[in-house]
Amino acid sequence: MDNLDWTLTRSFLAVAETGSLSAAARQLNLSQPTLGRHIADLEAALNLTLFTRQPRGLAPTEAALALIPHARSMREAAAKLALVAAGQDESLAGSVRITASRIVAHYILPPMLARLRAAEPRLQIDLVASDDSENLLFREADIAVRMYRPNQLDLITAHLCDMPIGLYAANNYLSNHPAPQSPGALRPQDFIGFDKSDLMLRMMHGLGLQARRDDFAMRCDDQIVYWNLVRAGLGIGGMQTLIGDADPDVTRIARFVALPALPVWLTAPEALRQSPRIRRVFDALTASFRALQLDP
Repeated sequence: MDNLDWTLTRSFLAVAETGSLSAAARQLNLSQPTLGRHIADLEAALNLTLFTRQPRGLAPTEAALALIPHARSMREAAAKLALVAAGQDESLAGSVRITASRIVAHYILPPMLARLRAAEPRLQIDLVASDDSENLLFREADIAVRMYRPNQLDLITAHLCDMPIGLYAANNYLSNHPAPQSPGALRPQDFIGFDKSDLMLRMMHGLGLQARRDDFAMRCDDQIVYWNLVRAGLGIGGMQTLIGDADPDVTRIARFVALPALPVWLTAPEALRQSPRIRRVFDALTASFRALQLDP
């Protein structure tokens, strides 16, 4: 058929990937009745049944499964078109969407963004605090602060710094538990672990401490909640020294433990790099991170 409406195709793809009208509506910021109308209109235009109802949502039919790869190609083409168009915007005014981990967004970015907004009051900043990896090529964000080097094509990247990590314990924890002075003294200590992530286990194994998930009486994968569990005195935990050393309620311990630093990378779609406001924010964040005083 001619002139297939991309809006209908986008709704179809969202329902196919999420498995329900409600989830797709949340993803696209549309109402559920609107999504239902989009699917009905597309089925009428194609003269196909695209979904069957299941106890827990909608399942794509064989006809729909054959369409999904082509719908994804349309989404990628639409995203690239939008990126190129946005890259041609010469105005410094407007919004820039930044994504960063919850820890970085909570503790590190606010003063940087305050300085940037003072210098560029026409800029609008959308800060997405998330530990998920948003897809920059689909404009889920314009700029990302990552703790790893992105390897996706069509992105520009800059290595900003390496953030040292230390072990910390709350002062009230240390009043009842002597600070460990040797690796062996770490064994009887209480550590706060992660729930699903095995990062803490791998770190402890690297220190020669054999530990299992059940050895942690307290576990949490949310980084901000994790840090507040440390601050409350529930056990020892790791944190970026830039954050931990500035907190009067905790003390850095076990400096004999060498923890790997976290690399900080800034990345943006190549097509957006020439946009004045994207370039301004990218350069400002680069300068701010590289000016940090990072003590190992």
